[in-house]
Amino acid sequence: MATYVLIPGAGGHASYWRFVEPELRARGHDVVAVELPAGDDSAGFDEYADVIVQAIGDRTDLIMVAQSLGGFSAPLVCARLKVDLLVLLAAMTPKPGESAGEWWSATGQGEAEAAVKQALGHAADGPFDPVFSFLHDIPLDVATEMMAEGEIVQSGTPLGKPWPLTDWPDVPTKFLLARDDRFFPAEFQRRIVKQRLGFQPDEMPGGHLVALARPLELMERLEAYRLR
Repeated sequence: MATYVLIPGAGGHASYWRFVEPELRARGHDVVAVELPAGDDSAGFDEYADVIVQAIGDRTDLIMVAQSLGGFSAPLVCARLKVDLLVLLAAMTPKPGESAGEWWSATGQGEAEAAVKQALGHAADGPFDPVFSFLHDIPLDVATEMMAEGEIVQSGTPLGKPWPLTDWPDVPTKFLLARDDRFFPAEFQRRIVKQRLGFQPDEMPGGHLVALARPLELMERLEAYRLR
């Protein structure tokens, strides 16, 4: 059995994995769903990595799954600990020397997102709508619960510093994109992953918050990676 280390995106809430975690535990795995200090203006990605390492403790047989902004902190942990597999899920793929704040314009994310908005009949330059971008494929009761939790709080501190690694860590890496992601569209991710990691990403149905929309299917994909 493995230890799945689940890293959330912006906002840093371990509850993002609320449906995936019990499915993995039911398969007999240990699971560490990490709560990151996203609201702490003194914490950058190095401090996020510290929190993850501390949460892992002396566990072994690590499979790390990083969603969205978690793509910046998870590789830092892989450079410190022995990780058997890193899975980037609908994630931001960092580049040495580039900050997470620079990532958006450097990759062309804004243009890709605007094209999806326009294709779906929305104004390309319209204001950010979390329902359109994040909640469109999530069960209504879950979406309602998330809206009641209020706005995501994410400090800008981690976004301002260059990503510190000079090379991708020496760990087997998979990228699983969500084909219906309106925030990081599929074609955009195919291009960025090929450019930055040198391979074609795998794909599954779902939007940006796929762990909330399709937890069982996601768990099965993760288990297929492990068994492979």
